[in-house]
Amino acid sequence: MELFTGRTYIITGVLNTESIAWHVAEALQRAGGTVVLTSFGRALRITRKAAELLPTPADVVELDVTDDSSFEALAAEVARWERLDGVLHSIAYAPSDALGAAFLTTPPGSALEGFRTSAYSLQQLAHALTPALSRNERGGAIVGMTVDAGRALPGYDWMGVYKTALTSIAQYLALYLGPQGIRVNLVAAGPVETVSARGVTSFGELADHYERWAPLGWDRNDPARVVGAVLFLLSGLARYTTGQVLYADGGMHAVLGGVGAPTPSSGEPPHRSPRPQ
Repeated sequence: MELFTGRTYIITGVLNTESIAWHVAEALQRAGGTVVLTSFGRALRITRKAAELLPTPADVVELDVTDDSSFEALAAEVARWERLDGVLHSIAYAPSDALGAAFLTTPPGSALEGFRTSAYSLQQLAHALTPALSRNERGGAIVGMTVDAGRALPGYDWMGVYKTALTSIAQYLALYLGPQGIRVNLVAAGPVETVSARGVTSFGELADHYERWAPLGWDRNDPARVVGAVLFLLSGLARYTTGQVLYADGGMHAVLGGVGAPTPSSGEPPHRSPRPQ
């Protein structure tokens, strides 16, 4: 089944080859798709290097999600393309004073800056690309990256708030874009070792918890555990799925790790994933 052959996707959020978005782009190319990456500012040069390391070097277009004119320029660029099948929103940012147990003291400016970048940008991206996606006779797909926003995650602070808002934004986009054949879904990923993840001081502890208690096991160094869920939602297999959050976290969202969880007689947790040597 050729799910991606001849199809074109915009992939945001690629910084380097550690990025989940980079691994999604790689998988799409290997499955026959065409990808275009976005970046801006000082990160543009790094993203272009990462684009050259894909199986087929990819184009990189500029997109600054804090600049309205940047979305207008992207829409004009895409309008010239023959087709656009989907987009991955993998953008998140929070100022340092909005993370790491600073929740009670985060100033309004920092909280709002992170909201615009991490959550509101999904609405802007969807709006800018709606004309191109709605031309697709097989329906267009928008997929965003999130975390388990149903719980307060220590250290994520305002980023957790942004991800909760992202879920609501995705649901409203699903409502308003569905009649145009555009579906909007999110993938809630378990902790993966990336540049952005290192900005969360509690990341190591959270990853340890997932690797110990996730029913299917977890490995913070394996982005492939997340990629499959993204590909599904971008593909025609999910044509009638919208407004959903698909968890790719080893089942951690469904259990209360450490409380009554079964462990083998050796004392090792079940299904623990070995870390790469």
